[in-house]
Amino acid sequence: MKAYVFPGQGAQFSGMGKDLYENSARAKELFDSANEILGFDITRIMFEGTEEELRQTNVTQPAVFLHSVIQAATIEDFRPDMVAGHSLGEFSALVAAGALAFEDALRLVAKRAEAMQKACELTPSTMAAVLNLSDEKVEEIVEGISKETGEVVVAANYNCPGQLVISGSVEGINIAVERMKEAGAKRALVLAVGGAFHSPFMEPAREELAQAIKDTKFSTPTCPIYQNVDAKPSTDVEVIKANLIAQLTAPVRWTQSVQNMVADGATTFVECGPGKVLQGLVKKIAPEVTVSGAQ
Repeated sequence: MKAYVFPGQGAQFSGMGKDLYENSARAKELFDSANEILGFDITRIMFEGTEEELRQTNVTQPAVFLHSVIQAATIEDFRPDMVAGHSLGEFSALVAAGALAFEDALRLVAKRAEAMQKACELTPSTMAAVLNLSDEKVEEIVEGISKETGEVVVAANYNCPGQLVISGSVEGINIAVERMKEAGAKRALVLAVGGAFHSPFMEPAREELAQAIKDTKFSTPTCPIYQNVDAKPSTDVEVIKANLIAQLTAPVRWTQSVQNMVADGATTFVECGPGKVLQGLVKKIAPEVTVSGAQ
């Protein structure tokens, strides 16, 4: 069985999507439509923009989404048996599985980016990557810090065994980084991000996005989508919407999603979108499966 997976924020690079635009009439049509929907020339930034321009949340999220869904749209005989997306990538996965129309999903992604940016500006917060500690140990440490200090620190991204990203207040994350090192982490480093994604700090964004998701038409997907919140397959529109809303403040259970997809029969994983981050993570989670980028 073939699983298609879609990356999240952080996979962007200058020049992304340019080859699709130049070689496919369908891709060009979708990119041109995106410029109109967003009200600015995102294709120029994707194809020629600086790293700094691409790092702006209101650009990054739509850019990664566009590259992912347009690449999927240009694959001949695109018939996934299951799909999943990492954080933002869940929106790309929903379009690929026919649960969301391209235009509606792009509007939601733009809304999500704007809402997350506003939430980041409300309270300073950050994230850190922790390497070579068990998930259980990381959870134990962040829970301890929250209880002792009252600072918000939570597990945010279960990326693969031995790689977990934590989110929280600046002070909480600084304490956590030191404690992770003391506990034997190979590395624990603060990330250059604008805020604490997938944590309680995103509650204002979750509330804002919830209404937009409720007002958007969803269809039953053509195959199961394994969602970040519970790592389980779903084809139920109401469940999909509820999980999509919860996603902003809940952890991304990527390790568990891939494990469940493999348990349900996935033998081939294809990453659609910029970069190779998910290919690397899938290989670490399930070394026995075949992994590639979309052709």
